[in-house]
Amino acid sequence: MSGGGTPRVVVVGAGPAGIRAAQTLVAAGLTPIVIDEAERAGGQIYRRSPPGFTRPPETLYGSEASKAVALHAAFDGMLAAGRLVHHARSSVAAIADGRLLVLGPAGSHWVAYDRLILATGAMDRIMPVPGWENPGVYGLGAMQIALKAQGAALGHRIVLAGSGPLLTLLAVQLLKAGGEVAAVLDTSPTRRQLAGLGGLVARPVFVLRGLAMRARLAGRYHAGVRLDRIEADARGPVAIRWRDAAGQERHTDCDAVGLGWHLRSETRLADLAGCDFAYDESWRQWLPKADELGRASAGVYLAGDGLRILGADAAEVAGRLAAAACLQDLGLPAPDIVADRRRLRRFARFAGGVAEAFPWPAAATLPGETVICRCEGVTAGELRETVDFGGGEVNRAKSLGRVGMGRCQGRYCELAAAEIVADRAGLGCAREAGRLRAQAPVRPAPIGALLGDADG
Repeated sequence: MSGGGTPRVVVVGAGPAGIRAAQTLVAAGLTPIVIDEAERAGGQIYRRSPPGFTRPPETLYGSEASKAVALHAAFDGMLAAGRLVHHARSSVAAIADGRLLVLGPAGSHWVAYDRLILATGAMDRIMPVPGWENPGVYGLGAMQIALKAQGAALGHRIVLAGSGPLLTLLAVQLLKAGGEVAAVLDTSPTRRQLAGLGGLVARPVFVLRGLAMRARLAGRYHAGVRLDRIEADARGPVAIRWRDAAGQERHTDCDAVGLGWHLRSETRLADLAGCDFAYDESWRQWLPKADELGRASAGVYLAGDGLRILGADAAEVAGRLAAAACLQDLGLPAPDIVADRRRLRRFARFAGGVAEAFPWPAAATLPGETVICRCEGVTAGELRETVDFGGGEVNRAKSLGRVGMGRCQGRYCELAAAEIVADRAGLGCAREAGRLRAQAPVRPAPIGALLGDADG
């Protein structure tokens, strides 16, 4: 315990989960330390424009504007009152012996903790497509960040491809901002989307809002497509070739492509913190194990999309629950959590519907020339040769063939790579191929920043 017996609680991430966790801790009389990569709190979903930008919240966040403003105000109020410590523009590179190695504007320093709440959020889940390694091909999340933070559309004639709610949402946001969206290509067939309604109706307002956005796209939206290739020249994409639900070959000219199949949890810090993992068949990814309140390992709590992909509203609830669990374990008064636990179960039903309606497509049949690992330039064919030589385990494939060894540490290629490894080795599913182990530093960092050893 630091400060004469006062527990030091660190929250990593200042999105919806992190903000509500910090707010719950502050209400209990603690002064949490919040570490976040952005300049100002809000996370990816409620990312704020730089100071001086005049775009109103209604333009930035649409129907979620009031929620964004409330979250921003809650955090800013606590910060102004000195009720929390905020390490902005900072990232956690490593975890060891109850300390976090934090990289910030002034270099690196260690921050000790008694309890740790990880609210690390999620990132784009991307299936490799032949040609996706070219400049001008982005994740849907990257396109949305550019739109929110800078008011910029990444491209003049844009094609969005993948599946999931963000695909439709971003298309509508780009159109509202004056961008030209040439096509929205959804790999999920209409019948599969209808199959997910049983879970989706847990949040009927969201379903109706999504249908209204889909209607705005009119002829741009196509369901049940197959993506064949992104064609590009030295400057970037020039067209995307795809097949419609009837199998007919189609061709759409473009100068930018956004790809994304919903989201994947950002779990690297949870791995370094000693959390156990289990393979989730619905989401086709490895997720940390935790109880309903977010308890994951000794002194470590998980909240928000870094634990389960449940969305921004659920992240707020999960942040409060994780903080409540932390307070309970510290023997401090904690808020009543009955209503929040009930809400979280409803959000989980909705998320199950999303997973059913917008599935991750199979990677095992990708052509051999398809680049799987963009960081290292490893193709599907080269990965299959590695499996033939070294066997069906992804860390073995990494050490022998360099897949997942680049600056992103496999965040973009791991899911597809595991399916290819499992298929080539004749395993039952990607789970049997294992998962890539996290390595410190979890983010690229200059050598000089890693040499400091000052305690925070």
